[in-house]
Amino acid sequence: MVMLGIDVDKDTHTTVAVDDVGRQLGQRMVRATDAGHRQLVRWARTRWPGEPDQRIWAVEDCRHVSGRLERALLAAGERVVRVPPKLMARARDSARTRGKSDPIDALAIARAALREPDLPVAEHDEVSRELKLLVDHREDLVGERTRMQNRLRWHLHELDPELDVPARGLDRLTVLDWLTGWLAEQPVTVVVRLATELLGDIHASTLRINALEREIAERVAQLASALLALPGCGALTAAKIVAETANVFRFRSEACFAMHAGVAPIPASSGRTQRYRLARGGNRQLNVALHRIAVTQIRLPDSLGQVYYQRRRATGDTAMEALRVLKRRLARVVFNLLQPTTTTATGHLPAAA
Repeated sequence: MVMLGIDVDKDTHTTVAVDDVGRQLGQRMVRATDAGHRQLVRWARTRWPGEPDQRIWAVEDCRHVSGRLERALLAAGERVVRVPPKLMARARDSARTRGKSDPIDALAIARAALREPDLPVAEHDEVSRELKLLVDHREDLVGERTRMQNRLRWHLHELDPELDVPARGLDRLTVLDWLTGWLAEQPVTVVVRLATELLGDIHASTLRINALEREIAERVAQLASALLALPGCGALTAAKIVAETANVFRFRSEACFAMHAGVAPIPASSGRTQRYRLARGGNRQLNVALHRIAVTQIRLPDSLGQVYYQRRRATGDTAMEALRVLKRRLARVVFNLLQPTTTTATGHLPAAA
C-alpha cells in the first residue's frame, strides 16, 4: 500500500509518496490545474500500478484550495482521505527534518494519514454538494447584508437619533419600503444619498436571500423530510446537516458520526472519577446545527430534549454537561434519521465538499 500525501497551494500541489512504514518513495510537484491533476494521477499509476485500493491519497483539508483536486481524484476512481492541518503540524514537528517547505509538509501529511487510519473519506454526492453550495452562498449574502445594515443604522442615527428601527426590522421588506419613503422626504445630503443606496442594496440582497431560503426549503422537504419532523430542526438547520454530513453512509456507525460532529465525549479525568468535557474539534458547522436543535428543544415545554436535559441536571450534571450529553444523544437521532434520506433517484456522484 502506498500513501500519497499532498500539500495543496493555490498555484501548485506537491505530492510525496511513502510506504506502509512511512519511508519516502517518491515526490512530484504539478500545477494546480486540470492538466496538472491528470499528470499527478498518471504518475502515481505508472509508479505504483494496481488496484485503486493500493493507493490512498491524503489531502490537507483546505476545502477552497483542495476541492478541485479532490473532485479530479475521485472522478478518476482514486481513494481520497482528508487530513486536518493540526495532525499534519504534529507530524512535521516530530520529524527529523527541520524547517518548513511544500515537500516537508506533504511528507508530514502522508505520515499523519498512516498514523490515523480513521480519517474522513473525501466523498460527496451531487445532491448534498449542491445543497452545501446554496447554504454557504446564503450565509455569505446574510453576512454582507448585515454589514450594510450596520452602516445604514449609523446613517439613520445621524439623520434622526429618535428614529427607532426594530432589531430585525431591516430584514423585512415592509420596513425597507417605509424607510425608502422616509428618506425621500429628507433634504438631499450626502448622508441621505448613501443611506438610500444602502437601502437599495439591502432590499436586493433580501430578495435574493428569501429566494434562496425558499429553494433550500423545497430541496430539504424532498431530501430530509424526516429531519424536519425533529423538534427544533427547521429547513435551514436540516439543510446544514445534510450538506455537512456529505453522505451519511461514509460513517461506520453513529459514534463515528458523533466524533465527526465534535459531540463525542472526551475523557477529562484520571482515577476512579469519570468526567468528560466538550469536544473542541470536529466539523464545527455540523456541531452548531446540533447545538441549535439542542438549545431549542431545551426551551420547548414537555419535549423529549427538555425532559432528558432536566433529568441529567437532576442527577448532578452542570448546564454545560447536560447540554453536551443532549447533543451526543441528538447526534444518534440525526444519524438514524439521515439513513433513508441520502439515496437519490439521480444516483451517486462523488465530489469534494
